[in-house]
Order: sequence, then C-alpha cells, then structure tokens
Amino acid sequence: MNRKIVFSVLVCMLAILLPKKLFSQEYAHELGIIGGMSSYMGDANKTKLFLNPGATIGGIYRYNVNFHWAIKGNLIAGFLSGNTADAQNVFPSNMIASFDRTFVELGSQIEFNFFPYSDKYGYLRTKPYTPYLLLGIGATFASGDRMFFNANIPLGLGFKYKIRTGINVGIEFSMRKLFADNLDVTEKKQNFDLDAPYKIESSIMKNQDWYSLTLVSLTWEFGLKKDPCHGM
Repeated sequence: MNRKIVFSVLVCMLAILLPKKLFSQEYAHELGIIGGMSSYMGDANKTKLFLNPGATIGGIYRYNVNFHWAIKGNLIAGFLSGNTADAQNVFPSNMIASFDRTFVELGSQIEFNFFPYSDKYGYLRTKPYTPYLLLGIGATFASGDRMFFNANIPLGLGFKYKIRTGINVGIEFSMRKLFADNLDVTEKKQNFDLDAPYKIESSIMKNQDWYSLTLVSLTWEFGLKKDPCHGM
C-alpha cells in the first residue's frame, strides 16, 4: 500500500513539473444532446410507469468537479399525455378526462459517480464507465389554455461510458416530482378535471403529479483542467 502511495505522489510531481504536452489531460466541461421519452404519472395514471410515452429532446452541459462528482444543467422539451380511460380506478360519476401537453424543463442536477470516471490516470484506478445517481432542482412549463408552471425535483440513476477521448455516451432514468396537481388539467373550464378529482386537498407529499424521463445522451468534452492530478 505504501509503495502505491509513493508511486502516485511521484507521478503527480512529474506531471506538474514536466511540460503538459507529455501528459494526457482531463477535460472540465461537456456539452451535448439528449433524447428519449417522457411519461406522465398522476390521477390519470397511478401505477403504469411508461404509459402513453411521448418524445423528448434537449441539450445538456456538465461540469466535472472531479472523478466522482459532476454538476449538470439541462434544457428539455417534450410531450406528455394521459387519459382516465387507461386508469384502473373509478372516478366520480364514471367521468372521463384526457389531456396532452408540450412541456419545457430547465434544470440542474448533481451527479455522483460510483467509480472514478476517466479514461486516463490508470494508477488512480479510474474507469472509462460508471453508474451514477442524480438529484437536483428544476422548473417545468407546459402549454395549454390553462398553462402550467411549477418547480420539480429530479431523482434518478444512469450509466455513462467514454467511447473515446473527449466523447461520452450515457443513458439515464429519472422521476420528476412536481409540487402541484394540475399538470393534467389543460382547459380553464371542464365539467370534470384531474385537479383533485376526489376533492382531496393536495399536500407536498400527497396527491401531486409526476413525470419520468428516459434519456440517451451524447456529449463532447472541452476545456482542459489545470492540474493533471485533480482527481486524487
């Protein structure tokens, strides 16, 4: 163990003292595209995770703090829909309602990589792939006669892989918790709508709408880090 520590320290000292061209370096930033599907969960769909999926596309920026932590920003546009005819529960007077919306999301998440993520610095036991967890905060805007705007909390997991130096691919699944129950209400006047259909008052932890995102990403790295031993 002591030999490994001494070796790592010596390599880092050489990396700092010798010209940077002699060492492959790590990039601090990533920019890329994402695409996949979105799915609504709420009063019109309580249990089926991928019911009525819609297309989703957007862009992401990621700042790699170190081998284990990253900060990500995203701008996403997609489509959500639902229909009580697909629900397995019975609504008052057997009423039926449906909705469809185009939505835009602006958000930021913190990512934790399970493995030290890099295709360089093998002496630090880095790997060019890793599963990761994400948690963040965002805002969702959705179209309709009754427009929707609300905060969301993203929570999910993913997997990313460096297919070559400077290029990453990834896949992730996340749930977006909203703090409102009217994502599925698009019209200002309806005989029956999905904003508390049972007249049960919503709370932070109860009777709120959600949506999920299943996304594939492709990113390009740029901006060399100053210290080639930053990941220690």
